[in-house]
Amino acid sequence: MPFARVYPSYVAKAERKGRTKDEVDTIIRWLTGYDQTALDRQIEANVDVETFFHDAPVMNDDRSLIKGVVCGVRVEEVEEPLMREIRYLDKLIDELAKGKAMTKILRGSEM
Repeated sequence: MPFARVYPSYVAKAERKGRTKDEVDTIIRWLTGYDQTALDRQIEANVDVETFFHDAPVMNDDRSLIKGVVCGVRVEEVEEPLMREIRYLDKLIDELAKGKAMTKILRGSEM
């Protein structure tokens, strides 16, 4: 599945709860190490989700601090590496939509 097909749902979920596309992008950049230009390029290139995560410049080491349940599954217990990365992003977007402060979502980091 193309990442460009999933991305609008992340933005829509955030915006329905009064958050912004910029905040979604900040979360994705924090998690993956893409800068905004590279993130936009990946979306425009219509790369699949696997390629999006595989090509990420540097996955944030603090992502291991992401805990909790997404779709009934504890993200920290997902064994398949790609699915775990997807669930990490899902969990971060859920936290954004629930109104958490960005510094908490980014596990104490600031972007």
